[in-house]
Amino acid sequence: MMEIRLWVVIGIMAVVIVGLLIKLHSVRKSTREITDAFAKRLVTDTNILIDVAGRDRHVRQLAAELNVQLRKLRELRHRYVQGDVELKNAVTNISHDLRTPLTAIQGYLDLLCQEDLSEDGIRYVEMIKNRTEHMNNLTEELFRYSVLLSEEKELAKKPVVLNAALEESVAGFYAVLTERKIQPEIRMPEEKVVRLLDVSALSRVFSNLLNNALKYSDGDLLIELTKEGEIIFSNRAKELDEVQVGKLFDRFYTVEAARKSTGLGLSIAKTLVEQMEGSIAANYEEGRIKIIIFFPE
Repeated sequence: MMEIRLWVVIGIMAVVIVGLLIKLHSVRKSTREITDAFAKRLVTDTNILIDVAGRDRHVRQLAAELNVQLRKLRELRHRYVQGDVELKNAVTNISHDLRTPLTAIQGYLDLLCQEDLSEDGIRYVEMIKNRTEHMNNLTEELFRYSVLLSEEKELAKKPVVLNAALEESVAGFYAVLTERKIQPEIRMPEEKVVRLLDVSALSRVFSNLLNNALKYSDGDLLIELTKEGEIIFSNRAKELDEVQVGKLFDRFYTVEAARKSTGLGLSIAKTLVEQMEGSIAANYEEGRIKIIIFFPE
């Protein structure tokens, strides 16, 4: 009799254990479904909510709570996107509207320079003219950056010989580089390094990097091109440090050595390089700044 009772107890326990294992398997399956669905919803803009096949009350309650948070997150995302678009449009419009009065001011200053002015008047007009020209340059750079961010058109890619593109860009800056007593040195392989890129965007990237060298170089500039498609701009820059170099790609970030800059040049370069499916980074070692661009085949 005792043996029968023992077997009954063992049988009941076995049934309970099997039931718990089935329940545990169902809960684990449902949590995996929730995890996968939640991860997908975070990276895609969709109205589809999380649904689970299991009937466990607690699991379904978890899914319902996550759906509430997903709705809130989606609403915040839409607000961010809409606000970002409105901000870009506002910046574009403001910078565009500033161009007309600045052009008029420069025109009147040119006329004023033709008048018979005192020595102090000439000095004051020259100061105003310099400040106006500086403001016009900043407005133009801000306008180009806002247009770049708001445009969604694809870049016109075609085979570009990086060797020739680099030489052409440096040649265009050679006069101003030598005027600042910066002697550029170019090292590149004899074989042509060809990549599918947008010519105009690439020229803009090189131009912004050369302008960066004009701001920070202590008198040297080394530009290296490897056959793997890596382009390195490096120069001595004692006025910079590792922290400042790490922020050079941030929008509107400027260091004390470049107060006349908007801080958009390298940010624009980064945007264009990434649009061409390349990468760009900067580091600072032993007093030298290195900006490294890589365009894979």
